[in-house]
Amino acid sequence: MIVTRFAPSPTGLLHLGHAFAATKSFEAGERFILRIEDLDRARSREEFVAAIFEDLRWLGIGWQEPVLRQSERTAAYRAALHKLDALGLTYPCFCTRKDITAEITRAAEAPSGPDGPIYPGTCRSLTQSEQDERIAASVPYALRLNVTKAAEQVGSLTFQEQGQGLLRVRPDLFGDIVLARKDLPASYHLAVVVDDADQDITMVTRGEDLFPASHVQRLLQALLGLPEPHYAHHKVIMDASGRKFSKRDKSITLRSLRERGWTPARIRATLPL
Repeated sequence: MIVTRFAPSPTGLLHLGHAFAATKSFEAGERFILRIEDLDRARSREEFVAAIFEDLRWLGIGWQEPVLRQSERTAAYRAALHKLDALGLTYPCFCTRKDITAEITRAAEAPSGPDGPIYPGTCRSLTQSEQDERIAASVPYALRLNVTKAAEQVGSLTFQEQGQGLLRVRPDLFGDIVLARKDLPASYHLAVVVDDADQDITMVTRGEDLFPASHVQRLLQALLGLPEPHYAHHKVIMDASGRKFSKRDKSITLRSLRERGWTPARIRATLPL
């Protein structure tokens, strides 16, 4: 059975881009899962959760209950972090964004990834006593993955992309990614692989802008012994100016279009399905 999912963040109203992604996922599987990615507690709102349910039902999209919320999954993420730590693959990073920017600026050649310059590994070489001293002094820190050591442990990896077949994983694509912070129990990459496994997702359908994330997520799946879903990355629809739709643009939210008399049929006819 092909199990797919749609996992929006309740930080605003759904727009046409969301409608496209949700519909593509809904139509690709035999069982459809809705997940609420609300780890960003500062920006998540219950009113937007309710709006997500309302908009999807209006589009004719149904899902399996209960709906998983990431904010209720701290224990599962903590268990994954403990496993990575037991493998000797995590380290505390005490760098601020300003520290990282300065270090990258000083570097003669700063490697870049899909999101820009890669973290230079400043805190990777700290001794245990140096780490303990800073933690005891309550210096804020993030938990990072030592990607070099992680890649050595798992060896060569691939992932299955619809229409392209097996693709080789580049584990260093994002560098030493953040796994968690004080204000965030799990990063997007860690949370999504744990949730996909627990919800038996077999096909991850999402926009092609997230294609690079498949590399680091496949690495985490291998490290944590999680099942490997297949991937299907679809094109991202753009607005009239050629930019991705944004939650800040109220004119193309599904609620706004519905209030202007649009029907689900018209929405579907507008989307390049």
